[in-house]
Amino acid sequence: MKKIFKNLAFALLSVASFFGLASCGEESNELYIYNWTYYTPDEVLRDFEKEFNCKVKVDYYASNEEMYAKLRAGAKGYDIVVPSQDYCSIMIEQGMFQPLDQSKMTNKGHINPLCFKMATYDPEMNYCVPYYLGMAGISVNKTKAPANYERSWNIFSDKNFAGHATMMDDMREVMGDALATLGYNINSIDDGELAKAKAHILNNWKPNLVKFDAEGFGKSFASGDFWLCQGYAEVVFGEVSEDKWDETIDFFIPEEGGPSYMDSMCILKDSKHAALANEFVNYIHRPEVYAKFLDAFHFPCFVNPDAEQYITTKPMYKAEMMNNGVLKEDIGENLDKYNNLWQEIRFAE
Repeated sequence: MKKIFKNLAFALLSVASFFGLASCGEESNELYIYNWTYYTPDEVLRDFEKEFNCKVKVDYYASNEEMYAKLRAGAKGYDIVVPSQDYCSIMIEQGMFQPLDQSKMTNKGHINPLCFKMATYDPEMNYCVPYYLGMAGISVNKTKAPANYERSWNIFSDKNFAGHATMMDDMREVMGDALATLGYNINSIDDGELAKAKAHILNNWKPNLVKFDAEGFGKSFASGDFWLCQGYAEVVFGEVSEDKWDETIDFFIPEEGGPSYMDSMCILKDSKHAALANEFVNYIHRPEVYAKFLDAFHFPCFVNPDAEQYITTKPMYKAEMMNNGVLKEDIGENLDKYNNLWQEIRFAE
């Protein structure tokens, strides 16, 4: 969910609970998960505890960077972490994970084959099992928008939304959308392609934007100030009363695709409860269990299609909208190119 709930209380809880890990880390019936904030439904955890006669404890982080820095600084006691694809790649390369026990992965067949193709950093899922795949898209306030509008990234060129539009303050997302619009790979490091993406944003999109906003756009959408937002669906849907979703929100991901993310469950190399951790990773992908995860957040069913028959809530958007998404890769030192171009975009008059 990328990841909007940067709650200080949870951050303090994470630190406090970490210091308690050492005293109970040797107990064989306890499992320690380090996951994104508000990303682990209590019902799923409690059901797992009952079935496997154990206790699951969860600490939370708000970004991949926070999680990675804490582990690299020497934090011990965690069994499972849930990094996004670029950090999966980095952490595999650095030997931070242990191989999954494939004999325990009896639910692997429920995973969407597209996930195997997308996860080029671990295509056999030796270390990483997908937890959720998501994409940013476009939210249009139907009560404010004109009758007809283009359902592509170039909706941000529409003067009807001038002064009421926003895109995320996220260089990989905005530049990725521009690259996709121009027919380029969203992970491009080609100077010419990046220059064209920058020009497209500056000449066509930015003139209509109020600002680049990574967190507050959901509230401004709900209040009616923003009619057009690029961002994660949960940010907008979370601010609008559920009984108003259909009449207010048109959320879509353009057919030209864009950047996507895939968070995966991985077992840390120094896990003291690896057997139980493998059981948990496999348990999540029982279709009826995975459906509870999706129901808790109104997520669409992409990663585990067999779970769809058990879903009881209406997802925020359709899973097939993400078919043309491309995972953001770790581009290493080339990230400096994006940083420099992004500063020029953000501060251009």
